Amino acid sequence: MPAKYGKGRISKAVIISAVPPIMVQSESNPEGVPLSVFDEIRKGTGFTRSQYFYDFPIPFYGWNREGQTVQEGIKQNWWRQGMMGSVLSHYEGIKAFSETDFTEDLKSLDIPVLVLHGEDDQIVPYHQAPKSAKLLKNGKLISYPGFPHGMPTTEAETINNDILAFIK
Repeated sequence: MPAKYGKGRISKAVIISAVPPIMVQSESNPEGVPLSVFDEIRKGTGFTRSQYFYDFPIPFYGWNREGQTVQEGIKQNWWRQGMMGSVLSHYEGIKAFSETDFTEDLKSLDIPVLVLHGEDDQIVPYHQAPKSAKLLKNGKLISYPGFPHGMPTTEAETINNDILAFIK
């Protein structure tokens, strides 16, 4: 996180489809995602890996929405990358992205931060983005109606144009 390692070395940051401030549901985060969802992801990546990595890109890229078409090359590349990862790395990564509380990190950032999030993100609920932007001292939120979690791939031109405008 730039808050810890980038003080004085980073002038701007962009977070895209990101999990902060915290994803998992708790007493302090009642609108979060239930831990059982992450347990299912761990089960899939641990015990039914091949099928799990074959199926997961469908909601990730929003291909289960009307009018969307599965892009086989992207789907197969997703599967290839997933199968290359270790079970332990996936397990620990799921815990890290779902249970780490980034609230204080976000609050400590004093650089401009662009928060980009698709409003039809089926992986990281959209409500995460406004919460992150609100915690930032100098945050700007751009949301995209209908865009999926994997929007940097499926909507690269739009995303890249907004990032370029922000960094100029």
